[in-house]
Amino acid sequence: MRVIPLTLADANAFVEAHHRHNKKVRGHKFSIGAIEQDCLVGVAIVGRPVSRHLDDGLTMEVTRLSVLDNAPKNACSFLYRCAWRAWAAMGGQKIITYTIESESGSSLKGAGFKVIAKSPAWKEGTGWTTRGNRVWQPIHSEGKIRWAIEVQIKEKNT
Repeated sequence: MRVIPLTLADANAFVEAHHRHNKKVRGHKFSIGAIEQDCLVGVAIVGRPVSRHLDDGLTMEVTRLSVLDNAPKNACSFLYRCAWRAWAAMGGQKIITYTIESESGSSLKGAGFKVIAKSPAWKEGTGWTTRGNRVWQPIHSEGKIRWAIEVQIKEKNT
């Protein structure tokens, strides 16, 4: 596999066609694709953290990651790792992402991410969907797990 840059429009088109439970996103910092034998097999969209409390200028969030059903087995880990390398090369310190409780997170573990937080499920009419421009979806009824990978600061021995 190899990685390529993508426009948000191209990445969103892939997400709309292939993501299991999420829709396209409104914005991004960058998007990348995984190519196998000249075929786009997956995409990652990276943007500012959705939670404004986590938006410190050095943290990005993988807001969407989607691969074809027949993508190579390591396509998700490949995209997560490439997204991290790209952000770290720009001076970024951390990337976060979320899975729902029913997902194993094996691709994130394989890419070096660690679980850092868990959040409960929402009942309809609660959470961020109480704002007029947001719609509650059945996926909100599952709890979420926050994952992160970050620069390891080496302490100097003095």
